[in-house]
Amino acid sequence: MNEQWPALPLGEWKETCETLHLWTQIVGKVKLKQASLVNHWWNVPLYVTPAGLTTGMVPYGRGGFEIRFDFVRHLLSVDACGARDESGTMPLSACPVADFYHGFMDLLHALGIDVRIWTVPQEMEKAIPFDEDRTHGAYDPEYARRFWRVLVQSERIFQFFRSRFTGKCSPVHFFWGGFDMAVTRFSGRPAPPHPPVPYVAHFVVLEAYSHEVSSCGFWPGGGAVPEPVYYSYAYPEPEGFKAYPVSPEGAFYSAEMGEYILPYEKVRTSGDPEGELLAFLQSTYVAAAETGHWDRERLERAGSDPGTRLSSAQAS
Repeated sequence: MNEQWPALPLGEWKETCETLHLWTQIVGKVKLKQASLVNHWWNVPLYVTPAGLTTGMVPYGRGGFEIRFDFVRHLLSVDACGARDESGTMPLSACPVADFYHGFMDLLHALGIDVRIWTVPQEMEKAIPFDEDRTHGAYDPEYARRFWRVLVQSERIFQFFRSRFTGKCSPVHFFWGGFDMAVTRFSGRPAPPHPPVPYVAHFVVLEAYSHEVSSCGFWPGGGAVPEPVYYSYAYPEPEGFKAYPVSPEGAFYSAEMGEYILPYEKVRTSGDPEGELLAFLQSTYVAAAETGHWDRERLERAGSDPGTRLSSAQAS
């Protein structure tokens, strides 16, 4: 159980976490530059793989390419198809962000891929351009691997949770801007314009929150949150949402964050991590749907209790 749900204390890998955040932004911005806009920016996230994270297929010319972070072998790989069907790799090891940026761009160029990105990081208070950043460069392979392990377990439960909803729902995806994994359900109704968010272009926020949502995810922590957490919020937040009873024990509403929080450590050390996490996802969604007057009968899949179905799925 500890191997599948490893300890991930932020204080022990904070510098590696910050470096990985920046590396994923570099790769993510390449995808953003090439991919066509999909509603709510669903064209830009990364996705969990059996070894790390991937861009998936990114269009380029009459072909495309895929970029993968491998946190088992600690490699970054690029596979290209089109005019030239070639592949290349570079090691994931401690080095300044500027060196990673230049090495990655050299790798793309060697494969015949010429993509230029805006080199300023997103959603960060102190944004050092990638090609100038020699401050961040830590890489602890063990904690990179642990982080990926947590994403794998979270992805598994998030996918099951997603399957219980027949309304519009996002993929389970990893947003490199905030460095978090998320899955978002929609009521089907438009939302009022979202207020500005610090360090994020307002047009990005308006597209992301154009419709009412109940969104949940995993975040390794940072800033005012000094530990990894699962979160859940509603936009616009309905009256009564923050006071609605949720489970499991240990989940709470953070007025500072404007969302429900469940510490990852509480989940991983419980006797039933899957059940604890699913209870949090389901109960906080119910809080949003009930106080927001969603048409639950139309939006949810009829059937047995989600927790029972999850137990059956795990047993098989």
